Amino acid sequence: MKLTQKLKDELWWMIISVDYDYSRISIADHDLGDDSLTLWLEDKHDFKNSLDECLILELPLRNFAKIIKAEKLNSYEGCKMHPTRQYVYKTRIEVNAPVKWYREDATPVEQTWAREAMLKSILTQLVENETAGDNL
Repeated sequence: MKLTQKLKDELWWMIISVDYDYSRISIADHDLGDDSLTLWLEDKHDFKNSLDECLILELPLRNFAKIIKAEKLNSYEGCKMHPTRQYVYKTRIEVNAPVKWYREDATPVEQTWAREAMLKSILTQLVENETAGDNL
């Protein structure tokens, strides 16, 4: 996922302000639109009075769908019957397409897991890319 330099700088500022304790970064609020997922981030030790004071991440919906699929949130391990050979085999069974699953099938807890997986992915990508860039 491509992040703008401004967003990278703001995320680094947040990481530094939480003393590199990523568990302190929380999602204050979220909004799932037709094209994007918006996350408002804040420090758990410094809650903001309004969303205007939070860091806003605007993420393309396709990237959110990739995370849901990669984390296997929209599927489960199950058994299926082969259509022609009549034997049972284990496989992952998709409940629904990732975003449709999030909107229609996921429980509130599962939706939270999906949003947190998205945040974790962004932070991991940021740290890995910056660290790899320092080693060049």
